[in-house]
Amino acid sequence: MSRLDAKKPSLCKSEPLTSERVRITLSVLKRIVTSCYGPSGRLKQLHNGSGGYVCTTSQSSALLGHLSVTHPILKILTTSVQNHVSSFSDCGLFTAILCCNLIENVQRLGLTPTTVIRLNKHLLSLCISYLKSETCGCRIPVDFSSTQILLCLVRSILTSKPACTLTRAETEHVSALILRAFLLTIPENAEGHIILGKSLIVPLKGQRVIDSTVLPGILIEMSEVQLMRLLPIKKSTALKVALFCTTLSGDISDTGEGTVVLSYGVSLENAVLDQLLNLGRRLVSDHVDLVLCQKVIHPSLKQFLNMHRVIAIDRIGVTLMEPLTKMTGTQPIGSLGSISSNSYGNVKDVCTAKFGSKHFVHLIPNEATICSLLLCNRNDTAWDELKLTCQTALHVLQLTLKEPWTLLGGGCTETHLAAYIRHKTHNNPESILKDDECTQTELQLIAEAFCSALESVVGSLEHDGGEILTDMKYGHLWSVQADSPCLVNWPDLLSQCGCGLYNSQEELSWSFLRSTRHPFVPQTCLSHEAVGSVSNLTLDCLTAKLSGLQVAVETANLILDLSYVIEDKN
Repeated sequence: MSRLDAKKPSLCKSEPLTSERVRITLSVLKRIVTSCYGPSGRLKQLHNGSGGYVCTTSQSSALLGHLSVTHPILKILTTSVQNHVSSFSDCGLFTAILCCNLIENVQRLGLTPTTVIRLNKHLLSLCISYLKSETCGCRIPVDFSSTQILLCLVRSILTSKPACTLTRAETEHVSALILRAFLLTIPENAEGHIILGKSLIVPLKGQRVIDSTVLPGILIEMSEVQLMRLLPIKKSTALKVALFCTTLSGDISDTGEGTVVLSYGVSLENAVLDQLLNLGRRLVSDHVDLVLCQKVIHPSLKQFLNMHRVIAIDRIGVTLMEPLTKMTGTQPIGSLGSISSNSYGNVKDVCTAKFGSKHFVHLIPNEATICSLLLCNRNDTAWDELKLTCQTALHVLQLTLKEPWTLLGGGCTETHLAAYIRHKTHNNPESILKDDECTQTELQLIAEAFCSALESVVGSLEHDGGEILTDMKYGHLWSVQADSPCLVNWPDLLSQCGCGLYNSQEELSWSFLRSTRHPFVPQTCLSHEAVGSVSNLTLDCLTAKLSGLQVAVETANLILDLSYVIEDKN
């Protein structure tokens, strides 16, 4: 018997944020996520030192998913961001950067954690109330009778992911496809509660992005030889479909939900094959036109079905089972025994298609709430990033359908919000503090740290040494290139603000971001005329942004409130 080691005592560390190691680790994480932020964000390559898959990305979901984090405080932060991204898909980097900035800024103040947390909650409530209010100067309603705002939203997501390596024309093409794929998932005659369909992303790597397309229905990839064996069906009515989630291979070890009863001396294989053929006769007698199987169909059963002009397609995989069930209206059959007539579904038509070097069976639905987005890109790395971006865009559109508002992007919402908070805390602190025990001085300190954290997120958009300005009327962001002359008339250098809503020809005055200036009230109540006159806005998802803001503040508060970290070293 081997000797057992004595149990080691747990390691207890007090005031973890005062540790230099923790501060350095948080600073490193902040630099990683900050350098990825925005359309000109720097890419990261993540790989195992012993080899294997290499991930090239600037997206938070891929980045944090491949990072190995060991320190408990970093685990809290990264897990919070990952949970946010799993629910909302977008604004992951924004959440991580803001959280790091809040922790960093507050530590310099020397206030008690209780005071900081209480005031952070007040400021968070102020932000959310303002962004949801009718007077908000950076909130835009979404009109689903027009595609303009929706296209701007999708385009903004695509352009913020440089690893997709898209040209302007390709961005426009993919944006239109994503929007079309989303619109196809909305039922035509929906009333009241809407159940959305699904967009399936079909890979086609090594092809031009411009060859990407959207088709209603489902594409099932097959080899050219298998495709040639399929018999065409000529029928004026809908095609009856049977969908099997169990194997039809005749494997004794997998009989699905059914049982096989044998007499003494009877061959197992022959008995199962007879049962499969009986199943085939039942399908033929029920006038089934198309048999789909998640697993394998026995060659004899497949031949029998083909002889009776029934198309049989196997190995479709578990991924397509749910979309096929939704599209065809079938109930997946898990038994070789009796089949209920209610289990069958139907499709409008079946045809073949070829894209690049791949061959597909195309199932065309009666009502197109399931569609296939055939996605092309030049190589595996760019395709993986583009697929993740398309999934994010589709999810954001779903969130926007539920809450039809967007926020101005390009950093303008953050600078506008910072200006609003400064004005509110400077001119009307009583409305924030109310019956709170905190002083106005403490409120001013925390508000400045909060606004500075928001502005630092905006500062992360600049990666090439340029300057960032804010105007004193709208509180929007304006970028100046690094090689611009120092003494110059600002309107000569500035063209549009970060979101693209305003241009420099208006009578505006500017100041450098984070420079000392008297608080001003940014113009609220965004005019619909101004929004309608601009065709290329940069936008953010309101729902994702609000969640990101809330997660960042609450996670920062949680970390700031930590008094001890206890680690079990056994």
